[in-house]
Amino acid sequence: MGSPALNVAINGATGRMGVRLIQLIQADPGLRLAAAVDRPDHPKLGEDAGTLAGLGPLGVPLSGSLNGPVDVVIDFSLPAGTLAMAKVCAELGVPMVIGTTGFEPEQRKALEQASAKIALLISPNLSRAVNLLMRLAGEAARALGDSADIEIFERHHHFKKDAPSGTALRLAEIVGDAVGSSQFVHGRQGEVGERPRGEIGIHALRTGDNPGEHTIVFGLMGECLELSHRALNRDGFALGALDAAKYLAGKPPRLYTMADLLG
Repeated sequence: MGSPALNVAINGATGRMGVRLIQLIQADPGLRLAAAVDRPDHPKLGEDAGTLAGLGPLGVPLSGSLNGPVDVVIDFSLPAGTLAMAKVCAELGVPMVIGTTGFEPEQRKALEQASAKIALLISPNLSRAVNLLMRLAGEAARALGDSADIEIFERHHHFKKDAPSGTALRLAEIVGDAVGSSQFVHGRQGEVGERPRGEIGIHALRTGDNPGEHTIVFGLMGECLELSHRALNRDGFALGALDAAKYLAGKPPRLYTMADLLG
């Protein structure tokens, strides 16, 4: 007999990522959809989550709260919903993978406090390739130092609510730490003068149904280095979230990152 399937709950189950996660869970024999959660006033509460995801009935109704035996929760909702779910998970001792972005500093701090009670992985981007991009960006920034002008631009679908993306902000933090700078500029307009050394530009584009692109530009005199990642669909993010869920299940309480998963 094989190992029992991992019971996974999805918070934000009717969103774009939630729907794709449900579809991929159904295709993985090592996983089982144990609960599908969305906001308490969602008009589809009570309907079968499989039907809502285009799969046909799975026997899992969309719920406004977490219920049933759950091994791990994957959260792609909104900041307020993530905070509420983190509180429930901390009370129940359920590990949690968080891919939600747009947190205010105090919200992020409240989330991190839950890691004293549960295994908690928070990442603005759960794609393995994007997290490798982050590692490479840090290496490039350390190697080039302040001799390079660093600019970051990201492109997402026009439905995205926060800007810049959480991934772009994390990339800025990584290269900023590497070169000792926190001079982040969000776009430019007017007579801004000569670009000061150490400044890191961040630019957000919103176009169509683009699932996500990120590029870090290291501009040097006479040459330029660019590191880019382009998502062709949402599967890279969703599969990374499922890998993170498998990794986190059974782990002791603390705050984890995708770097822990990548090794």
